[in-house]
Amino acid sequence: MFSIEYLDENGQSSAEMILLIGGMIVIVLIAVYFYKDYLLGIGDEMNSTEMAKVNQAIEKISSKFDWK
Repeated sequence: MFSIEYLDENGQSSAEMILLIGGMIVIVLIAVYFYKDYLLGIGDEMNSTEMAKVNQAIEKISSKFDWK
C-alpha cells in the first residue's frame, strides 16, 4: 500500500520543518539577548521622563478646574 520511499520523504520533510522552526527560535532568542539592555532601558526612560511630563500636564489641566 505505502512504499517505504514515500514514508522516508515525509519524515525528512517533517525533520527539515522542525529544524527550520528551531533555527528561527534560536535567532529570535539571540536577538532578544543582545537587545535586552535596550528593551529594559526603554521602560526606565519612559517612566522617568515622559511619565513625569504627562503628570505635569495633567496637574496643569486639573488646576484650571475647581475640584471641590
